[in-house]
Amino acid sequence: MIARLRTASTTPARAPARWRVRAWLALLMIGCSAPLAQAAADPGFLLTATAKDFASYFPGQLANGYLSTLTAPRGTEGNLAYMVAFMDYDKGDIARPAAIPGWTDIDYSTGQSDAGHFWMNQVPLDAAVFQHYRQVLNLHDATLTTRYRYLDHGRATEVEVISLVSQASPHLAASRFTITPQFDGVVELSFALDIWAPTQPRLPLGRLTGEQMQEAVAAHNLTLQAIAPATPDRAALWYHGDTHVLASGGATGQLALWLDGRAEQGLGMAEAAALALPQGLQPASVTLYKSAYRLALNLRVKVRKGQTYTFTKYVAVSRDGWGGGAQDDVALATAARAQGFAALLDAHRAAWHALWQSDIRIDGDPQAQRAVHSDLYYLLSNVTPDTAWAAGACGITTGYAGHIFWDSDSWIFPALLLLHPQRAKSLVMFRDRTLPAAQQRARERGLKGAMYPWEADPQNGSEQTPHFAHVLGEREIHVNADIAIAQWQYYLATGDRGWLKQHGWPVIRDIARYWASRVTWNRQRQRYEILHVTSVEESYSDVPNDTFTNADAAKALNIATAAAARVGETADPRWATIAARMYLPFSRGGQHYLDMDETVAHDPADSDLALLAFPSLDLPMSARVRRNDYAMAVKPMQADHAPATMGLAPIAIAAATLGDTAEATRWVERNAAPDMFKPPFDVRPETAGNNTGYFLTGSGGFVQSLMYGLTGLRIDDKGLDPAYPPVLPPTWKSVTLKHISFRGKRYDITLARDASGKVVLTRTPL
Repeated sequence: MIARLRTASTTPARAPARWRVRAWLALLMIGCSAPLAQAAADPGFLLTATAKDFASYFPGQLANGYLSTLTAPRGTEGNLAYMVAFMDYDKGDIARPAAIPGWTDIDYSTGQSDAGHFWMNQVPLDAAVFQHYRQVLNLHDATLTTRYRYLDHGRATEVEVISLVSQASPHLAASRFTITPQFDGVVELSFALDIWAPTQPRLPLGRLTGEQMQEAVAAHNLTLQAIAPATPDRAALWYHGDTHVLASGGATGQLALWLDGRAEQGLGMAEAAALALPQGLQPASVTLYKSAYRLALNLRVKVRKGQTYTFTKYVAVSRDGWGGGAQDDVALATAARAQGFAALLDAHRAAWHALWQSDIRIDGDPQAQRAVHSDLYYLLSNVTPDTAWAAGACGITTGYAGHIFWDSDSWIFPALLLLHPQRAKSLVMFRDRTLPAAQQRARERGLKGAMYPWEADPQNGSEQTPHFAHVLGEREIHVNADIAIAQWQYYLATGDRGWLKQHGWPVIRDIARYWASRVTWNRQRQRYEILHVTSVEESYSDVPNDTFTNADAAKALNIATAAAARVGETADPRWATIAARMYLPFSRGGQHYLDMDETVAHDPADSDLALLAFPSLDLPMSARVRRNDYAMAVKPMQADHAPATMGLAPIAIAAATLGDTAEATRWVERNAAPDMFKPPFDVRPETAGNNTGYFLTGSGGFVQSLMYGLTGLRIDDKGLDPAYPPVLPPTWKSVTLKHISFRGKRYDITLARDASGKVVLTRTPL
């Protein structure tokens, strides 16, 4: 799948001097000791970094669906942070996530030495300086705990940092910084909100052609690679947007900081921090530092050898439409300080433990268990319950510029639907909320109903595909069917007819109207066709009758007919007629589907026929055709070769529908292999060879390969039914889907072998 529009984590030094390093690579598109940090007993939830990871450290993520920040090795660096659907709208550019002031920055100095004065966040990472280093991302608790012995020119300090973004109180985050100096003296500490300089260069991607974009990248002395999606990263296109701080201040007596800001031509935001000192400590001095790039409380503290000192930084963040202003955030942060870090952490852990009651447990494959836990962690970290915000392909990061693709509806939504329906609901509600924008797009093109964008703005639903790839926005239209299918799947899984009538039906109806106005009747061959589309493979930008698109559209039309009956509306009779007579390219001699119209010169190495077996579509076909389609899809692959993570899941699922245990195991294990993740915190990239991290699409796909692939279950009118016999990798003893929610009931679903060795699916009511 062609890559669609990531920025590298930055490590700014302590102010006033600041530095930032960016690796600009472009893609050319078409044209803890504390008992509070008690770890989960299951090692599959614990991801650990050591000093060996310094050179290859790829940042993990701390997030709660509303607020996100990246991890960094010291645990104290100022890291990029984002809020859900908080977008920058720079003139001529596409919408992109605006980086909010970083809140994680806690700097430390042991004072003057013979070699000079050093701040810990500026000191290069070196195992000789950061001794006995260990950092643990606890997926079960969603905490980052970092410990080391910091050696500053003969003065040693034991350091522990625990950070979280609260799942229980979504506006809040906190870091607890504990030091035990091995010397007597005066140390300095700085607790900051980092204000990022405007991103440079800014490219007008909203109007540059592909050639012009290449020229612009070269003119800025950057590197452009035209290979997709296996480029190392795409920071030249996926840079963050800007937040302008309009007012800021602090109070040394209250130990508080605050600021008001606004995204470039976007929404307003606010941020505040409150600092808690060790009980009974009287700092030698507390000063407010304020510059264009940093707002900080700087402390000088007299310390004694062997004594432990704990400082806690509480942060509150809000934006227009979600929370209040800066003074409200000050109140939130100071209230959290009054309650204490233990209370905040306990509530946060309890909220995450409640989420983990719904889980996928694998007995017999620790690596696959670790993979699914990391995938679920990142999925849950980037979605919200009971809202109308969708999920970008790379979550709350700058990957794919934060835009909403079909990934949200077809890859992430199904992975959440049975485990976390409240979070899945938010994704389908986004399409209901942005229906007016889709209706307007259809009208502008002389079409009926609603035409949803290929790349939707997560705040307002407008089309945001870069100009050099505008063909995708106009022709990769299968997204409309994907949206309708997800709406119907949510209704089938919940049985909520009231929701369907008020929210799902209008979306489904207008998508059906769109398809009815978009198809072409071929009078000579007596069939409906869909012309001038970008295929699901994306390397074919103007073809007739992409098979996945046509099958997708037919299913959406049939869904509309069924939905009308459920809500007491009258269906357009053309919907069923068009669906019944939709052309699906097929090789009668080979007894397999074609990827697209036979008139297209198609490279068989590009086959995406496995997508026809994807659970959201699951095109009915004979066993013979199903096996032939699978053979066509895997034919180009060598035994040691794997496609992008987006392609592994449908291949595994297609193999499972065949009952081919060996092939299903092959692809499931490949998708869970260590090289499919970035160390040390199992960040899933788009391919094994690039840095497009936090690829929630791939995470959703892997979860689906277990949830629907191995089990053979499908959601339909009758319920959650076994459409195919279950399969289980031979080394696995069992796999259990825990606390599944379906139509108001909860149960566990387990795959295991009976006495005869046959794989059996059992359901245990809860």
